[in-house]
Amino acid sequence: MACLCAEWCGTCREYRPEFVRLGERFPQVAFVWVDIEDSPEVVDDLDVENFPSIVIQRGNDVLFYGPMLPQIGLLERLIQTYLALTDEEARAYVQGNSERLAWQGFADIRGRLPS
Repeated sequence: MACLCAEWCGTCREYRPEFVRLGERFPQVAFVWVDIEDSPEVVDDLDVENFPSIVIQRGNDVLFYGPMLPQIGLLERLIQTYLALTDEEARAYVQGNSERLAWQGFADIRGRLPS
């Protein structure tokens, strides 16, 4: 779970504490805050135009990539939905439409994070 934001963004600054608290409620999920200006190599050629933008991955599979309204409850429900999927269901979901297929590799934040 990666939140792509920028320090200069007031919405991001307000959202970050809620994002951190949500991470505490889901210890089985790795939560990462990525400031796109401090870590341009992580976002590489992703075109992040709206904040917050979220990337949700299961292993290397990208389940979600895009902007999200800064309402932590929406993100929480999305996490619960993806956690309820089996590995097989998650793979089928990733392959379910052309948009999700296009995210694969392209939006792989996990593979770009420093070890």
